[in-house]
Amino acid sequence: MAVADRERWDARHAAAGAAGAARNPAPPDALRGREALLPPGGRALDLACGRGTVAVWLAARGFAVDAVDVSPVALDAGRALADREGVGERVRWWPRDLDAGLPGAGPYDVVVCQRFRDPARYPDLAARLVPGGLLVVTVLSQVGEGPGQFRAPAGELRAAFGHLEVLHHLERDGEASLVARAALTSGSWSSRR
Repeated sequence: MAVADRERWDARHAAAGAAGAARNPAPPDALRGREALLPPGGRALDLACGRGTVAVWLAARGFAVDAVDVSPVALDAGRALADREGVGERVRWWPRDLDAGLPGAGPYDVVVCQRFRDPARYPDLAARLVPGGLLVVTVLSQVGEGPGQFRAPAGELRAAFGHLEVLHHLERDGEASLVARAALTSGSWSSRR
């Protein structure tokens, strides 16, 4: 991601903060109504975490969270939210351009990626899971919306993560989401160490 893109995201997050945009901890969109699928705790990775609502939600449920975003402004807002919610010590905030790859940490019991789409990174998302770990992904989709530079074609998530146990998959209204569980056998990040 170019510096101009980071600056654009910084400006967007700064404007949201200045406008008093509501920032309350919330589950990832694809997990709403399916919160029972969440493991009882462990480690979580929230990629493209933005202002930290999902990272803080996970931390409040006992997870040690690595929250990653390109925008320092977004990460600062996330830190403030975590402190306000009393879980600041449970979240580690990482400034990182995901176009350069995922952080080297892992493995994770939960990996969340909302609205950041890079099909080249899909294998890395699944590979970061512990056996039995949960993957939660939401991207912009062409389904119900039409083509666009950042929109996934129909079936992209299921094709990319079909080797996992797909627990939920939905494509409509310009979004695609998937919730899947890694197998309890080899093939995960931790088994490749």
